[in-house]
Amino acid sequence: MDPQAPTQRGGLGQAYQGGDYVQAPGNGNTQHLLSEDVFKKQFGNQRRVTKPYYRRKTYVCYQLKLLRGPKIAKGYFRNKKKRHAEIRFIDKINSLGLDQDQSYEITCYVTWSPCATCACKLIKFTRKFPNLSLRIFVSRLYYHWFRQNQQGLRQLWASSIPVVVMGYQEFADCWENFADNRGNPFQSWEKLTEYSKGIKRRLQKILEPLKLNGLEDAMGNLKLGSVDLG
Repeated sequence: MDPQAPTQRGGLGQAYQGGDYVQAPGNGNTQHLLSEDVFKKQFGNQRRVTKPYYRRKTYVCYQLKLLRGPKIAKGYFRNKKKRHAEIRFIDKINSLGLDQDQSYEITCYVTWSPCATCACKLIKFTRKFPNLSLRIFVSRLYYHWFRQNQQGLRQLWASSIPVVVMGYQEFADCWENFADNRGNPFQSWEKLTEYSKGIKRRLQKILEPLKLNGLEDAMGNLKLGSVDLG
């Protein structure tokens, strides 16, 4: 997290609770999408928040689908007091009663990378579903200089849960599928690509102890391109 940023990480059908939502595929209710203001403030990858200052919280936008099959659920969660967004996401997926004989894939867009505790929880979660593939795309790295958070990121990769820094395409996909964009295309903010490249370099340095062969190529291959989250 940026030094000046506050420390808070803050049936399918449809449920709305204080800005969080889950919805079944095909539900087009834009009331429960991220507002343009929330999207730009919370997913912005700038180094620091400028005036007027605001709290950068954790938002987890996710899509669950059958592998090479239809979408099952998508939505977003944000931090609540003493309940990180990642844990709320895990609770939701656990509540769906997934068939462990089926193969699933989950794609997440997250404002902050998982803390060490949430990284462990995500690893335990995926171990319950051996046929589930989880990919995490992050806008920013959460307190990346803390050793325990660095270790958490390495453990996620070592557990076949790739954590990749969002670039223009991922921001555009998130905007298209989780924001109330009113049909408008994604407009990049100033220095988005420059900031993204800097964050990617920091992540690569954190992952160096894993000595993964071809790590840069692997990360490039994990980019979503155009994601069908409709």
